[in-house]
Amino acid sequence: MENSKEIVKAFYTDCLTVNEKADPATVMEKIFANDFQSINAKETKDKATISEQIMFFWKLIPDLKWVPEEILQDGNRIIVRSTATGSPKGNFMGMILDGSKSFKIMSIDIHTVENEQIKKTYHQEEWTTAIAQLKG
Repeated sequence: MENSKEIVKAFYTDCLTVNEKADPATVMEKIFANDFQSINAKETKDKATISEQIMFFWKLIPDLKWVPEEILQDGNRIIVRSTATGSPKGNFMGMILDGSKSFKIMSIDIHTVENEQIKKTYHQEEWTTAIAQLKG
């Protein structure tokens, strides 16, 4: 079970955070179960959809960092409070940006790990905060 925290941590360090050492597509293929679900209040995304979204973020926000601030575990559920920062370049949530403005938001995720893979993630991010910061 302790390995579950490391599996989840790799999601933040090697998938969500842009870095030269990681290939997020390879990492996601390994750490996400084939029937993975990413769930928020609006929708549920499958493994392929969330993988495409993360690869898009790597291009749109080349300095994206997603830092786990707190990782808690309850059985096979891993709860992560994290901070995301970045400076988008391009069309970000209806705004055309050149990378000169940045955002800092908090996110809360609850990951379920089964068979050494993330099977399900419930998540909430402060994208309205990011929009306000980028407009300001």
